[in-house]
Amino acid sequence: MTSLLKEIYEKTAEYTAFYTGGDIQWTADGVHLLCQCEDVIKVVDVNTFSTSHIIGETEEDGEPDQIYTFQMSHSNNLVLTAHKSGLMKLWDRETGLQKKVWRSGHKGPVARLVFDPIDENVASGGSDGNIRLWDLTHNTCTSSLRGAMGVFSVLKYHPDLSKQLIFGAADDTKIRSWNSKNGKEHVIYSGHFSKITSLQFTSDGEHMISSGRDRVLILWKINESKAIRVLPVYESIESTVLLPSTFKIPNFKKKSETEGIYVACAGEKGIVKVWNVLMSRLMFEQNNSLVSPASEEGGLAITYLLFNELRNVLSVVTADHNIIIHDLETFECKKQLIGFTDEVLDIIFVGKEERHMVVATNSQDLKYYEIDNMNCEILKGHTDIVLALACFPTKPEMFVSSSKDNSVRIWRQDAEKGVTCIGVGSRHTASVGSVSTSQTSNDFFASVSQDNCLKVWGVPKEFIATDQKIKSTYTELAHQTDINCVSVSPNDKIIATGSQDKTAKLWSEELTLLGVLKGHRRGVWCVRFSPVDQVVLTSSADSTIKLWSIADLSCLKTFEGHGSSVLKIEFLSRGQQILSSGADGLLKLWNIKTSECKMTLDNHDGKVWSLAINKSENIVITGGSDSKLVKLNDVTAEKREQMAKEREQVILQEQELMNLLHDKQLIKALRLALRMERPKHVLKIVNEVLKDSSVKLSETLKEINHTQKETLLKFAAEWNTNNKNCHAAQLVLNILAPEIISGHLKVPSLASFLEGALPYTERHFERLTNLLQDLNFITYTVNCMQPHVTSQ
Repeated sequence: MTSLLKEIYEKTAEYTAFYTGGDIQWTADGVHLLCQCEDVIKVVDVNTFSTSHIIGETEEDGEPDQIYTFQMSHSNNLVLTAHKSGLMKLWDRETGLQKKVWRSGHKGPVARLVFDPIDENVASGGSDGNIRLWDLTHNTCTSSLRGAMGVFSVLKYHPDLSKQLIFGAADDTKIRSWNSKNGKEHVIYSGHFSKITSLQFTSDGEHMISSGRDRVLILWKINESKAIRVLPVYESIESTVLLPSTFKIPNFKKKSETEGIYVACAGEKGIVKVWNVLMSRLMFEQNNSLVSPASEEGGLAITYLLFNELRNVLSVVTADHNIIIHDLETFECKKQLIGFTDEVLDIIFVGKEERHMVVATNSQDLKYYEIDNMNCEILKGHTDIVLALACFPTKPEMFVSSSKDNSVRIWRQDAEKGVTCIGVGSRHTASVGSVSTSQTSNDFFASVSQDNCLKVWGVPKEFIATDQKIKSTYTELAHQTDINCVSVSPNDKIIATGSQDKTAKLWSEELTLLGVLKGHRRGVWCVRFSPVDQVVLTSSADSTIKLWSIADLSCLKTFEGHGSSVLKIEFLSRGQQILSSGADGLLKLWNIKTSECKMTLDNHDGKVWSLAINKSENIVITGGSDSKLVKLNDVTAEKREQMAKEREQVILQEQELMNLLHDKQLIKALRLALRMERPKHVLKIVNEVLKDSSVKLSETLKEINHTQKETLLKFAAEWNTNNKNCHAAQLVLNILAPEIISGHLKVPSLASFLEGALPYTERHFERLTNLLQDLNFITYTVNCMQPHVTSQ
């Protein structure tokens, strides 16, 4: 049975935030997204969903310098960033290495950056209402453009370099153009009455389209400085994209209407619309949006639209930091990237092969991931934060969710239709904090809520339609304070609940009270039944885990080791082990028989709310308040095999070492002993060489390489602590010292080595000096006595 026990889980993958809001840009080849993430820019591979490298200074480099905004050059080779420190930094996009740095000169933060069409100059728009033009070659400011008032929201060069125009819009709701050569204000375009959010130029350079939070699109004739069309769109617009004349979208065919300027826009309603602004006509309105509308008028739903002409895809960036990529021709969703998961509240594996997982975060939407590539699908249904998840073991394609919207929902996974909500129960009167499903069938599940009620719900045999209403079969006022958790026993005969009242209670399937488990000093966070024994496990805010007998309700064992609340527990290895996660960010593996903690992992920076284990128990996924998802694999068997091989190798090497010592092959023996890191054997060999002479030791040490010499120095420092071995240690140091001084032998840890060796060396020198004085005194005494002895 011991071979079944787990010993080591290793982190094999970690999924962290890559976009936390701010600027985002797409490379021309469509392979990488540049995403602002806290104090750095993460370069994300769209195909693999992985971060290829980071641009900016991380915590490892010192104190991070917060990035306010960034801009990628038209050639995609350079990235310019503006920082909190007032510095502007130029980076190589492909390597992430810093190329240049200079001061912005603005009185306040830089809000916008832009490269000119040939990437020779850049412009910075500040919160001081000024634009500064910079020569990238010499890092010099060539002009300062004044006239605007407030923080710049839009800054763009005219695509025709010969016109030498730069356009900007600030808080005064006017679009201004300046001559980039002489710095003089050229034209003011007035028409918007709220913040201007985007500016697009047509391919001929004769027109531009602006959008704003005043719910209009305006088509401007640049040379005539007037608005040709003012198009009401009936929503606050955050981003626009100018589409090429050859584009195709669903249900739209260009017939006689060959002329047009087509603009895709999105904003507070959470849908993408395509307008022909020249004809003031709506050409397309998205009907498959995965983005929820803004909760209040003027709020944010979609923050950016990104178009990649090479791949013919349109990317929607949401206020929740999700990136949804649509095929422009069909407008079907191709990929979904979750830039920031917020707090991870619960995780479950779903499907017969457990290739997918569902994650509940601090959001009303569920995230449905493919575990292999982390491709994500957003599941909509709940109207408030989802708190808990549970899967039916007998039918793993079905699972249940509960939410702060007082409801529970049943979902079904289908190969063709994807995941759909098939049932809704809304009998609770407060947030539903936990759910647990039947372990032997898919006929019922249990839920607990902040209304202090425990409910058992019947699951229909067949679901006629989506969102079918389901009814609760039993209801009981289970506790007097908030109920944190519920669990159904392996035989479906008992239901356990845990509450803030410091107790756990056992209930029959008809919700008759069977017993109360008392002993915790604070609220109970989690409760689980053993898969094989008549015991139940509880974890609490008092930092302990307790094992209880179901028969007599007595506490059998208490496990202590967490430094704060134990939030989640699960049985492993047929009930012989426990895996626990806590508010201290730790994951612990316990052996029940010995009450010993076998493993502690510190992979999170905050509370670990969620813990999911697959059926074979070889994969564990954890999530917490740090928005990380960490994947762990059981490597116990591999480690045991590796340790067995290492033991066998050590035995063979020790035998070889004994043979070499016996045959007096001291140089080979020394190399092997150093490679095996056996200080006693090395000392024995050094002493054996010294029997001949110290000259031979010097010749012997020339035969070993630099790595072996470093190891020998470490051993010499260890020998030096003992009077008996100091002679060998000092000889080794004396032989290797010239090499260190000349630079032929470089020791990375030389400072720490000297710090340990010098005090003992001084002590040995003092002791030997005293011995020499004593010896000389004896010699002197003998010499003084010699004449008297002779005369007698």
